[in-house]
Amino acid sequence: MEFDQLTVVLLVTPAAPPELTEEEATRYQNAHLAHLADLHERGVLLAAGPAGSLDEPRRHYRGVSLMRCSPDEALRLKGEDPAVQAGVFELVALPWMFPSGALSFSRTTFPRSMDDVYQRVS
Repeated sequence: MEFDQLTVVLLVTPAAPPELTEEEATRYQNAHLAHLADLHERGVLLAAGPAGSLDEPRRHYRGVSLMRCSPDEALRLKGEDPAVQAGVFELVALPWMFPSGALSFSRTTFPRSMDDVYQRVS
């Protein structure tokens, strides 16, 4: 049997996250979304989205990404995220193997800001 491999990247809240103003939090969230959109456009990010409760900002697990690269490369690429660099999020990368052909992904458009998110929801 043949297997495909992706990297699952978990976005987690650090033990001591920075205290941000609402303006700073919005700026980092928008930069985070733009970074994800860039990675998707480059073809390395297949899917990404929030995990856990959106109502609990201090929840440990915050998001999940599926990436078409090694765990080391995933950590390097996701480490370029301004929110990660600011300490808002930390990363955990896990290799994931599954039977070849079990998953397929289509190109889509990722939101580049919270304004994009709200426009798509309404």
